[in-house]
Amino acid sequence: MKKISFYGRELPVFKSSLHIHSTVSDGSFSPDEVIKLYAEAGYDVLAFTDHYKTNPVSTYDGRGMTLISGAEIHPVGPRNVSWHLLALGIPEDFPCTYPTGQAAVDAVKAAGGLIFCAHPGGVFTSREILDLLRGVDGIEVANTNEGFTGFESSEFCWKELIAQGFRCPALAVDDMHTKCDLFRNRTMIVAPDKSPASLLAALKSGSFYDTQGPEFTRIAWHDGVFEAEFTEVVEAFLFGFPGMEIVGTPGYPTPETSPRLTSLKFAPGKSFRGNLRCRIRDAQNRCAWTMPITF
Repeated sequence: MKKISFYGRELPVFKSSLHIHSTVSDGSFSPDEVIKLYAEAGYDVLAFTDHYKTNPVSTYDGRGMTLISGAEIHPVGPRNVSWHLLALGIPEDFPCTYPTGQAAVDAVKAAGGLIFCAHPGGVFTSREILDLLRGVDGIEVANTNEGFTGFESSEFCWKELIAQGFRCPALAVDDMHTKCDLFRNRTMIVAPDKSPASLLAALKSGSFYDTQGPEFTRIAWHDGVFEAEFTEVVEAFLFGFPGMEIVGTPGYPTPETSPRLTSLKFAPGKSFRGNLRCRIRDAQNRCAWTMPITF
């Protein structure tokens, strides 16, 4: 079991895919085939999030993985465009049709679940999210399936939301429909164990990081100093409120010319007020992101 030094605690970290589709809606693989694919790829956690429908995950053989009940919900939003809302930890008989995005958010929260705005960069603006959805738990920062639309990344939307004062965890997901979506983005959940309750509590609190390949091994804040340690990368940035780069590798390094980095350290001081988040990039142009921490 992998562990991470996470703000002073040594905790397990669980490799998780939190947005997938099966033949229950419009995916290419049956639920059992999906489970087999992710189990063989070494995942610890898998959420079934078919469009408009939950799955009876309690009846599935998870092959050692924790299975989470979820759904992708599509109420009508601004400009008659459907919201794409990712619900996690909902009952298996949860109804998935709602007239508005806020009604969907309220229903998921009332049922004890979490709800994230999926691939917002390709659908809605950060202002629309803030104005029209109260109680949403976060967004997606990276979504493999949205690569065909040009909106695989929603980092710009994430940055805007943070700058506008929204404490905003963000997931990295496959949004898997077909084979080409597999294993590009994942969420690494830091929790005491991989029970559904522990995993969902960690997601709610922002106790995770996202990655496309690089891995964080230590994230710390102590005595006014932020530190991160990670597998070898060519680029590391630390961003602070209101979304400005405050420390990082200069310019636009290439794999041929850049140094190999395994740590980042910054000392804004004990009096620092705002938020910090770290992004790293490896030689294969794969990123990883920490969640913003606020002081």
